[in-house]
Amino acid sequence: MLRTGRNASLIPFATRELTGEPGPMPDIAQDMVATVGGALDWVGMQGIEVALRLRDNSGQVMVTPARATAWISLDDPDSKGIHMSRLFLALHRELEQNELSIELIDRLLLDFVASHEGLTRSSYLSFQFELMAIRSSLLSNHSTPRSYPVRVEGRRHADRVQHHVHVSVAYSSTCPCSAALARQLLQRQFQEQYGEHRWLSVAQVMHWLGSQGTMATPHSQRSLADVTVQLHQQCQDLNLIRLIDLIETAVATPVQAAVKRNDEQEFARLNGENLMFCEDSARRIRAVLEAAPEFTDYRIQASHLESLHPHDAVAIVTKGIPDGLRP
Repeated sequence: MLRTGRNASLIPFATRELTGEPGPMPDIAQDMVATVGGALDWVGMQGIEVALRLRDNSGQVMVTPARATAWISLDDPDSKGIHMSRLFLALHRELEQNELSIELIDRLLLDFVASHEGLTRSSYLSFQFELMAIRSSLLSNHSTPRSYPVRVEGRRHADRVQHHVHVSVAYSSTCPCSAALARQLLQRQFQEQYGEHRWLSVAQVMHWLGSQGTMATPHSQRSLADVTVQLHQQCQDLNLIRLIDLIETAVATPVQAAVKRNDEQEFARLNGENLMFCEDSARRIRAVLEAAPEFTDYRIQASHLESLHPHDAVAIVTKGIPDGLRP
């Protein structure tokens, strides 16, 4: 029964409901105090479906699907939660109009904090996607796209902002130990066949190498360089292609897309000239990153996906600066 008179003011919501007047929509995150209080390091969303505008190494703008993570710290111990839709809408509003850049990331990090004034001082944003880059064949006149897994991160705390880029680069590695063992077998076979001969012509040796030279071959395997770098504060570019180029130059044997026979032969030559344990790969990559001033910190993991063993060989190295990237 509807109350009237002096008690009517005690039930305004019920009155509006019965008269058909809509009441205000409840805002649980803002209006309710947390049952169990306490600040939280991060609150937000991950796996957000987004479309990124990216510029490839030929200068063309492309749209690629990505997954985003958007977090802020919840520093108010009494607040029940945050308005996640504010992060989501800000993210899509910026990405609809702009290419991915350091400037865009910084703008979003600041927007995340500003949209929750009084609740947070820190924000985090990352994008995971496949970067398509045009790569040329080793010798033949072919250019084809290759795909590189990439993660771009921005982190803001108060007025301090950090940017990290992670890339995964596939390459081929030939085991130095197996190469030495293969050479020894070839020497032994040559000794057995021609040990009694005092003189051999070049033609005879060439014939033998052409018929017996593959009796023992070193084992090679597809390998992965997973590299994370921190960008210098003055960087205006994410340096995605630059980082990939440095890694591929360091290992010298990145995997190929389109190949003709002369490309495959050149790839075999490069493998033979660049025999590498995983330790060698990690040190090679470290050397080029140490010489690149745009990267102030790094974490390198070289994983050789063994063809001899059922397990992988792994080497990890960091720059080792205080409060920097850890192994």
